[in-house]
Amino acid sequence: MDVLGSLGEFVREFSQLPIWALLLFFAFSNFFENVFPPWPGDTFVVFSGFLVSKLDAPFYVWQLLLATLLGNWVGALTMFFFGKQILDWMKVSRFPWLRNVYEEDNFHKTIAWFKSYSVLLIILSRFSAGIRFFVAIIAGMSQMRPISFLFYYTIAISLWCGLLIYAGYFLGDRWDQIIVSLSIYNRIVSIFIIFIVLLFLGIYFSRKKLRS
Repeated sequence: MDVLGSLGEFVREFSQLPIWALLLFFAFSNFFENVFPPWPGDTFVVFSGFLVSKLDAPFYVWQLLLATLLGNWVGALTMFFFGKQILDWMKVSRFPWLRNVYEEDNFHKTIAWFKSYSVLLIILSRFSAGIRFFVAIIAGMSQMRPISFLFYYTIAISLWCGLLIYAGYFLGDRWDQIIVSLSIYNRIVSIFIIFIVLLFLGIYFSRKKLRS
């Protein structure tokens, strides 16, 4: 009961903040999740949908959507251009191992594979915090046009964040129920990603050992 009371008090206090402060927080939350995946950005997106559902909602839906888009755009483009910078560093790095990675055939094959499925990967990446972080970086490394990346990422944002905002709006005071489902969902996706990465590394090192 104390926990529920504390949560209710937090919601009341939080919703009393100035509109600009609320929208700035949600924009920053979406930005920060793109550059630091452990940040519970999806939770705050659901919570923002709940705030909009209130009769005395502190802001309009269009304001929330704009803040969500802006935060995601800045965060995704930050990692996108970081990926481009990483590629430039690899080309002229003083560290032999880093140059070796760049010169590896498998590295360029991975980039070529990403280019072939870039649209699908970018759209699907928004459905998992761990994936979206790396996909934005790889998109930058693949020399993809920023405007193309932003266009497809906007589609992904609209689908995923739109779904979460609607869930928070629809559930109202029960918005926290979806957090449990999100937690389970993210764990399943994370386990799947780890499995794929380990499988890829196993195949890569096995082939490298056979060649040597």
